[in-house]
Amino acid sequence: MKPLVSILIPAYNAEAWIADTIRSAIGQTWSRKEIIVVDDGSRDQTFAVARRFASKDVAVVTHENQGAAATRNYALSLSQGDFIQWLDADDLLSPDKLEKQIKAAAEIGDSRTLLSSGWGYFAYRTEKANFTPTSLWHDLSPVEWLVRKMGQNLHMQTATWLTSRELAEAAGPWDTRLLSDDDGEYFCRVILASSGIRFVPGPKVFYRITPSGRLSHVGMCDKKKYALLLSMQLHIKYIRALEESDRVRAACMYYMQTWLHCFYPERPDLVAELEKLAVSLGYKLEAPRLRWKYAWIKPLFGWGPAKAAQLMLPQLKASFLRSWDKRMYDLQKHIQVDRSGSEEVTKWAR
Repeated sequence: MKPLVSILIPAYNAEAWIADTIRSAIGQTWSRKEIIVVDDGSRDQTFAVARRFASKDVAVVTHENQGAAATRNYALSLSQGDFIQWLDADDLLSPDKLEKQIKAAAEIGDSRTLLSSGWGYFAYRTEKANFTPTSLWHDLSPVEWLVRKMGQNLHMQTATWLTSRELAEAAGPWDTRLLSDDDGEYFCRVILASSGIRFVPGPKVFYRITPSGRLSHVGMCDKKKYALLLSMQLHIKYIRALEESDRVRAACMYYMQTWLHCFYPERPDLVAELEKLAVSLGYKLEAPRLRWKYAWIKPLFGWGPAKAAQLMLPQLKASFLRSWDKRMYDLQKHIQVDRSGSEEVTKWAR
């Protein structure tokens, strides 16, 4: 019998996107699948929109707001699949995503192999998605994958992975303490439990660019800073458990240096935690540098305003680009509706 794939969709305040996400799950060419949508106590109409798709193959449930990690754990507890496909409520899968990865899994014949695929950013128009291959888009050993991720500041989007149930159970549940980078920490454990990563070319994941309120955005939120620090500490612990070497320590140092700006200078206590960790690796952290566009602000107004500008101005640019893409998307839909109407009139006239 074909393996059953559980597509698990945690959702919170996603009424604008959830319908398209569910449609991309339903539209998978792999026929033996179950889709489970768990609404995390949304304050908008997410649950009502998702309920329209409820069927024998699409379960839609809700619970009180508990956060993304707890919602994912609940979705997993409801699933029966031999494989697990995580899908955030604003992202999309290409129709062949599951089928190609399941076929690759059958050829490998190892339930501890973790499967990945390509992914690209988009806002509204999927045809404008930007797919940029990185050094993670290859078949890799667990330690090599983590060295590249941490040493080059790379990541794979959550939905790219297809995980066997055996591997998911070996990795354990999502960490409910993490309000940011919960996916990075979780898949670090999945990779740790795996026998290796197989990159499957062809299938695509469309990763929607959303405003800065998204889970992955840390900003100035203290709870997310604590969570990010914990995730970083765990990442370093996990990779050092696989290999204790100069290249691993160098990758860990680069990783800490890259993300230090999230804590500096407003949280010296968290900076001190990273400095101690750096010393244990035989290194010393340096104060983060501002990009040249914003460095001139520091001598005039100080680090705080300079950092705020470095955070806010790219967000304003991204917001403008999203707004432009939405206008083009709405225009395309309007043209399609007009064409459909014209075709119906022509048919009627005939």
